[in-house]
Amino acid sequence: MGFLRSALSGLATPEKWVEDWMRGGATNSAGIRVDQDTALTYSPFFAGVRVLSEDLAGLPLFLYERLKPRGKQRATSHPLYALLHDQPNDMMSSAWLREVLTSHAITWGNGLAHVVSHPRTGVIEEIWPLRPDRVTIGVKRLGPGRFERRYRYDDDVNGIHTVLLPHEVLHISGLGYDGVQGYPVVELAANSIGLGLATEHHGAKVFSNGAAPGGALSHPGNLSPEARRRMADDWENIHRGIDRAHRVAILEEGVSFQQVGVPNDSAQFLETRKLQVTEMARWLRLPPHKIGDLDRATFSNIEQQQLDYVTSALNVWLVRWEQGILTQLLLPEERQRYYSEFLVDSLLRGDTAARYAAYAVGRQWGWLSANDVRDRENMNPIKGGDDYLVPLNMVPAGGRSAPALETAAAARVSRMARLLAGRQAVRESLAERWGAKIEEADQEVADLEAKKLRALIAEHLTPKRGRHRSLAGFLAALQLLYADDGPIMDRLVGLWVPLMTSFADDIAVQAAEEVAYEEPVDLTVWAAAYARSHAAYQVSSSYGQLRGVVDKTEGTPEDIAEAVVERFTKWQEERPAQTARWEASQLPNAAARETWKEAGVSKVQWVARGSKNCPYCQRLDGAVREIETPFVAKGEEVEGEAEGETLTAKRNTFHPPVHPGCNCEVIPVVD
Repeated sequence: MGFLRSALSGLATPEKWVEDWMRGGATNSAGIRVDQDTALTYSPFFAGVRVLSEDLAGLPLFLYERLKPRGKQRATSHPLYALLHDQPNDMMSSAWLREVLTSHAITWGNGLAHVVSHPRTGVIEEIWPLRPDRVTIGVKRLGPGRFERRYRYDDDVNGIHTVLLPHEVLHISGLGYDGVQGYPVVELAANSIGLGLATEHHGAKVFSNGAAPGGALSHPGNLSPEARRRMADDWENIHRGIDRAHRVAILEEGVSFQQVGVPNDSAQFLETRKLQVTEMARWLRLPPHKIGDLDRATFSNIEQQQLDYVTSALNVWLVRWEQGILTQLLLPEERQRYYSEFLVDSLLRGDTAARYAAYAVGRQWGWLSANDVRDRENMNPIKGGDDYLVPLNMVPAGGRSAPALETAAAARVSRMARLLAGRQAVRESLAERWGAKIEEADQEVADLEAKKLRALIAEHLTPKRGRHRSLAGFLAALQLLYADDGPIMDRLVGLWVPLMTSFADDIAVQAAEEVAYEEPVDLTVWAAAYARSHAAYQVSSSYGQLRGVVDKTEGTPEDIAEAVVERFTKWQEERPAQTARWEASQLPNAAARETWKEAGVSKVQWVARGSKNCPYCQRLDGAVREIETPFVAKGEEVEGEAEGETLTAKRNTFHPPVHPGCNCEVIPVVD
């Protein structure tokens, strides 16, 4: 009753606190009602709240599990992962919840959500936002030096009145002073927001009055009250309103018009409106361009302003969320193992050239793998793309490690390890890409051979009326088909020369980098000769196999034709893949050796890769030769594991492979 009497007694001349109570919002010098609802009608403030809330909501939020001894992985099996990343409740997405709570924390000072847990297991099942105007935050003393928040929730509309404990609430607060709750920015900025609203209200009134300031009509004589009222009404009816602005005024009987308002340019109306935009940016710690003020934004500084926004204004909200999840949603025993983190890479991305330059630095110095880069560019991983490259000239800080390099053998192992680190992934990627193209080309040649051979069989070995079968004619035509200037050789060279030239160019770039050779290496002539040589070998082998089939097959011409068809059908099914595997292993080693020769490398070393290498490869593993000296000379035998088991080289072998299926490599010996 005392409160009611005080309120009623002051209605005629209300006290300041009664005015505030009747307005229902924060007071301000501009005399405009400002509260959390009306503040959002002021566009600069709404834009600031919106940009912070939407940017935070738009970032992916992941729950991670720490790995031992280092690293992390997404904890997709944890019940909290789906709530944070996907859907916290049946009605909202994760982005929506974060947007709501962040906007509440900015405007009201506190973003609050009800955490619903299973009654028996305690596992969090749902997270629902709470209206901050219905929550009263208090502190309960539990004992000496022990305090705990209490959240009193009162919903008169639905008749809900309850007290929530800390583990039942996710509390994201803004800047505060007592460790309990945050400052309501709307109340602190009431004057600034009120002034902004007042200028908007003033501008609207100016235009509603015909975009002209107020004034007075002056008559030389005395007018009766009725005459004055009639003159004022007539003037208002003719000139009031934006649609009636700039009409010609006709003044009779000596009446004159005198302006008494302050013009907008004198009141600095536009300057005031611009200043208030800057004021809102200052209150919310935003770069002005984020809320539409581009007066001082340029193409040269806009990217830096964006980075400053992410690392300052937005970053503190990301930290508040991450630490709120850690301390309020994870159990104490889980906090050492799990943590949440926003993925902000998308907001820090520069233009294409800048991104790729940064990726190049990361790849060169070993903290980014090919798949790390592809993941950031939203691309699928590639085989072998998880390896990290290490520069060859890198050594531990303070000089070489004495224990690791005590002997010449240890030094050689160390150099080889540095050389091999990371190069395997690049080689495998190139081999996979170009091997697929070589397989496709050889498939085309195999299909052409099948077509031509079927035609020869139909012409010479298939009986037809009026024509005799002729095995001699078939063999003569077969020899022409596989001649050095025949159609098979011509097609194979036409496909292989450009393919293998490009393949060799890619290998040359990598091989030159391995030995720090900076001059361009042109392998065009070498690659063309390599392709022609291998094409000639394959054509000769194909002819030899078919001639052998004819010579060994006994029976009628139909039997010979059937055997020939069986052989080239087998080629069509198996040879292209075999050819691709062989060339994808041999050409990189051969092209790298040519590059190292031009770079002045004098020695190379054989390296057996994998645990399933044959005994011949293991015998050669680690062998060092002068770059012009073969590892195995033509006719030389390489011993195997069993007694008497040998492999006789059919050619001078300067580099792998030494036999089909060999996946060894040759590397430069760098002093």
